[in-house]
Amino acid sequence: MAKAAVFAAGFWGWLVVLALRGGTLGVPHLLAATGALATTAAGLALGVRLALQHNAAVRHAELKRVLVDISWNAFAAVGNSESPAKVVPFPMSPPEPGRPGRRP
Repeated sequence: MAKAAVFAAGFWGWLVVLALRGGTLGVPHLLAATGALATTAAGLALGVRLALQHNAAVRHAELKRVLVDISWNAFAAVGNSESPAKVVPFPMSPPEPGRPGRRP
């Protein structure tokens, strides 16, 4: 993404210099404009992808933390139970209407 930003800045700078010099529109103007638009679009696409990956990484870390908490609570529940084979169940939401409940 940083390389795309550097190239975009270069192309935009080149386009501004060509525009300030004046003269007729030619191939250099077309190359500068095309390069500026293409590298800007590539930089934006890469930036969006990076933001989505960051959000996914944050969600994944949170999910792992919750799973570790659940695992630790289950381990502690077995250790704190009064009878050796008793496991304290986690609270569950009631089944949705029309869907079967827990499996036997």
